[in-house]
Amino acid sequence: MRIATFNVNSINARLGALLQWLDETQPDVACLQELKAPQDKFPEAEIRAAGYCPIWHGQKSWNGVALLARGVEPQETQRGLPGDQTDEQSRYIEAMVNGVLVAGLYLPNGNPAPGPKFDYKLRWMERLRLRAQDFIDAGTPVVIAGDFNVIPTGADVYKPERWVDDALFRPETRAAWERLLEQGWTDALRAMHPDRTIYTFWDYFRNAYGRDAGLRIDHLLLSPALAPRLTAAGVDRDVRGRDKPSDHAPTWVEFDWP
Repeated sequence: MRIATFNVNSINARLGALLQWLDETQPDVACLQELKAPQDKFPEAEIRAAGYCPIWHGQKSWNGVALLARGVEPQETQRGLPGDQTDEQSRYIEAMVNGVLVAGLYLPNGNPAPGPKFDYKLRWMERLRLRAQDFIDAGTPVVIAGDFNVIPTGADVYKPERWVDDALFRPETRAAWERLLEQGWTDALRAMHPDRTIYTFWDYFRNAYGRDAGLRIDHLLLSPALAPRLTAAGVDRDVRGRDKPSDHAPTWVEFDWP
């Protein structure tokens, strides 16, 4: 079973690129972020014509997440991250697909930090930790996938000294990430490639992709019920180098699953 995450940076602007990638790689589940489209502007017909059954949580101009399942209807279990009824940002969607619970997220950026946006990021991460603990306690096979906007370590960023004050790399952010992992989650990409330089995002400016000046901020976390079944993980890096790309590359895991 292959599960992927892809921050598309506007689904309608990059629909052709998304459909090409789906056709080439055929993930069983694809978690999408930054749809940048209201609920009624999601390209459902085109996605279904490509063989995928979608659920999505749109938002005008910003945010937005979706979950696409190949050949089966995902059984939605949660829309919006629990813990704050005032939070109207479309950043979380969750569903069962073929016996696996898939949680797709777009974690807040948090800049400028310190400030209200950074405070929101940290509160959001604590709400995610509480939701993730429920999964751990239940023993459910779960993948949490998405754009976490977290650089876990200095090995996950080009020239880390330039990022020390950024919300993606501040000590508070990395501590929150570690608290999540301490529940028993496996960072699949790093587990498969412990010593390799891997990036999933390259800025549009200063030829970042050409210089390989990137960040690893798109992650897939596996629960203890799934981690022993992990067989492969990677980044479809070449997608970032295509015409008019997203600034993220699709990231994926594979594991043995009946």
